[in-house]
Amino acid sequence: MPGYLVQFGAQVICAHGGQATATAPNPRVLLGGAPSVLMTTPYVIAGCAFPPPPAANGPCVTGQWLSGSTRVTSNGQPLVVQSSTGICAPTGTPMTVLVPQARVFAI
Repeated sequence: MPGYLVQFGAQVICAHGGQATATAPNPRVLLGGAPSVLMTTPYVIAGCAFPPPPAANGPCVTGQWLSGSTRVTSNGQPLVVQSSTGICAPTGTPMTVLVPQARVFAI
């Protein structure tokens, strides 16, 4: 799906408001001077409000993107775009990009 490419440090959250942070930047593609993020890069999540067992299966701890750019790659790997689909573990809820950079658009 098309969308703006996501830079390292962009605001990404889990479905319960936890802050997701990419674990590694991709310095091969810069977006306004900030490194991009590969689709294969795992995210760590802090501050998820979903309750732990036995009330629920939270909180969200990690996240992984399931889709990324199809025409723009870095070292053969797709990049994360704003419309990418992501999933959190162990809850299985989505990750959402709130504020990406707004200059580089990709398919």
